[in-house]
Amino acid sequence: MNLKVLLPFKVFAEKRDVLRIVAVTNEGAFGLLPRRRDCVAPLSAGILVYETAAEGECYIAVDEGVLVKTGRNVQVSVRNAITGMSLERLRAAIETEFEQLDEQERKVRSVLAKMESGLIHQLAEFHHD
Repeated sequence: MNLKVLLPFKVFAEKRDVLRIVAVTNEGAFGLLPRRRDCVAPLSAGILVYETAAEGECYIAVDEGVLVKTGRNVQVSVRNAITGMSLERLRAAIETEFEQLDEQERKVRSVLAKMESGLIHQLAEFHHD
């Protein structure tokens, strides 16, 4: 199989001749072999595992995203990814970095909601005057 991991702003990784892939969804982990049927799966933050004959088993920490398998091509599109560490360090990176990003996003959404509410309130007052 051919594996391509995409981030919003670049191609994170491209691997050829991948023997197997294991990905994590909200429903649990599942594996892909070359002859598996085409599929689409929403991914949750976790460890993406792939294996090649040359590199053996490799790990990429991925944030939420989507996996699409079409023929021999597997594309994984995620918000963030980290590689080049031991499995334990990758798991720790997921727990710290990705959860911090989620908290920052929640704060931004809260501020935006307050701004929208204030704007709507001002428009309502303007309309009544």
